[in-house]
Amino acid sequence: MTERENFLRTVEFRGPRWIQGHIKIKPATWKRHREALEAVVMRHPLVFGEHNPGSINFDDFSGTAYGGGRYAKGEWTDDWGCVWRNIFPGMAGTVAGHPLEDWQALDDYQPPDPLAGWNVTSEDIHQARAAGKITGGGIGNFFERLHFLRGFENFMMDLIQEPPQLPQLISIVLEHNMKIVNRWMAIEEPLDRMSAGDDLGGQHSSLMSLKSFRKWLKPAYTKMFQTCRRHGSHVHMHSDGYILNLGDDLIEAGVSIINPQSGGNTIDGIAAVFKDRICVNLDLDRQQVMPYGTPAEVRDHIKEAVVKLGSPAGGLMLLADVYPDTPLENIETMAKAMEEFREYYW
Repeated sequence: MTERENFLRTVEFRGPRWIQGHIKIKPATWKRHREALEAVVMRHPLVFGEHNPGSINFDDFSGTAYGGGRYAKGEWTDDWGCVWRNIFPGMAGTVAGHPLEDWQALDDYQPPDPLAGWNVTSEDIHQARAAGKITGGGIGNFFERLHFLRGFENFMMDLIQEPPQLPQLISIVLEHNMKIVNRWMAIEEPLDRMSAGDDLGGQHSSLMSLKSFRKWLKPAYTKMFQTCRRHGSHVHMHSDGYILNLGDDLIEAGVSIINPQSGGNTIDGIAAVFKDRICVNLDLDRQQVMPYGTPAEVRDHIKEAVVKLGSPAGGLMLLADVYPDTPLENIETMAKAMEEFREYYW
């Protein structure tokens, strides 16, 4: 069974052959553990994929981080005019300058061209599919881009005060993202997965009320996600923080794969809201268990996720985001546990 077929069987509850496990390594983590981490990666190709030794520059932070910032120390301005500040090389920074902090700038504001430099072709997708690989594209962030433009505090107040400029701001970002969605959907063969990402939650609650989410954010998510679904593409939605109260609405909007954090939501909470309804790509606990737990606790955490969220029918994938505070032995334990429980139901 190819990677792509197993993925589709997992997402569609059609009996996959294994539980997909993936570990993502931040540049700062490579810098800390260096060759010792590379040796771990080489020992576990089922989790990390094939790796060429020496292919990682442990001190290179020139890459672009999620959202438009960079991993290197300093300040940069992204295509939207948002100023990013990074004080910790190897980690993503934060937005410190907001082009629409003052509403007076809105009327003259011009978003970037979403299709500048577009070079994906139908042939690229066809070749990937023929090789048994998962095909996919990115929708971009939405809620995050709104508060990047306005400033977090300003935008959260906007959701409450509902200024007259708010619909125009939302329209700017939505239209930008829809141009990307429509371009992906114009490719002849439907993509297996379209990915979106917005951190909608805090540690103990969603960042906005359900009322505000339904009025200002859900209609846009529905337009983007249902367009993908109508064209035969699954929608993968990442969101850090507590999002259980938003679960029903995200499913209604068109999410078919949810990537929630186990820490804030708990495995039991995620099971109650999402299990057997949509596929869960579980974000393993990077706040406590992975950095501070013992290897035995790391293994038990992964086993608990498989037992409580898994099924012979499918519906579960595992993801670990590895930050530099994670000990090397815990990283290897994650990989071993993903391998150990990979065929738990078969």
